Amino acid sequence: MKVGIVGAGMVGGSAGYALAMMGGVSEIVLVDRNEALARAQAEDISHAVPFVSATSVRSGAYDDLAGARIVILAAGVSQKPGETRLELLERNAEVFREIVGAVGSATREAILLIATNPVDIMTDVATRLSGLPPQRVIGSGTILDTARFRSLIGRHLGIAPQSVHAYVLGEHGDSEVLAWSNARAGSIGLETFADQIGKRLDATVRQSIDDGVRNAAYRIISGKGATYYGIGAGLARIVKAIAHDQRDVLSVSIMTGMVEGVPDVALSVPRVIGAAGVLADLFPELDREERAALRRSAMLIKEATESLRF
Repeated sequence: MKVGIVGAGMVGGSAGYALAMMGGVSEIVLVDRNEALARAQAEDISHAVPFVSATSVRSGAYDDLAGARIVILAAGVSQKPGETRLELLERNAEVFREIVGAVGSATREAILLIATNPVDIMTDVATRLSGLPPQRVIGSGTILDTARFRSLIGRHLGIAPQSVHAYVLGEHGDSEVLAWSNARAGSIGLETFADQIGKRLDATVRQSIDDGVRNAAYRIISGKGATYYGIGAGLARIVKAIAHDQRDVLSVSIMTGMVEGVPDVALSVPRVIGAAGVLADLFPELDREERAALRRSAMLIKEATESLRF
């Protein structure tokens, strides 16, 4: 299967590397306005391929995306000094107008996978610009936040994060909702599991995990300027679910008809992912506080999206 990546910077390059190491796709094409950067990333990644897979990695132009089953959009502009978040959004929306149009001219069959931040709003923008069904315009959403949540719970309990079933919902951002009430370790409720092994999840532990999830990006950016390995792996995981029609349940963002009374908003809930994109939305049972928090998150995204002019 052929995958295109538009935007060969840190996130796009990390996604390409993760895909090549996973070895589940036949071809990766990197496209960037900076052609030298795309060539360099493709060459560097291709030199790692012989150790683990047979994936072909190359750079190209938009026309080279013809036949791609998935196109990852990881391009965008950085915030200027003194620029408001809304002004940044409007500039990124204009970037997407150009990119989505060029991708659509090259291939109408591809599923769009959105990585550009703020990812929920940019997923909304890409859906409107492309005219594709929402199920085929997928934002990476809270897939990384969910991985962080599971990792920290697993670390506290002393078990593998793969044995933790817990989700982060809503915005990929400050208003995200950690769904503690339905979290499980194996098939056992988290509280019960923690009590059985003598590692209770008291308010202090929960707050520490919440901080670890919610503020992870800020700490990483403070230390090295950007986050990219985690989301690169998350994007590769979504591609794998589509490429192999795995019907995996992943927390990703798409335009959603109604969330806690808020209509037509792009945010994350668990969703079944397969060859056609999103196959089903899954709304977990939440307690009253979590439902209220999810509504607030949805309203924040909705308000930001409606204020956007493009």
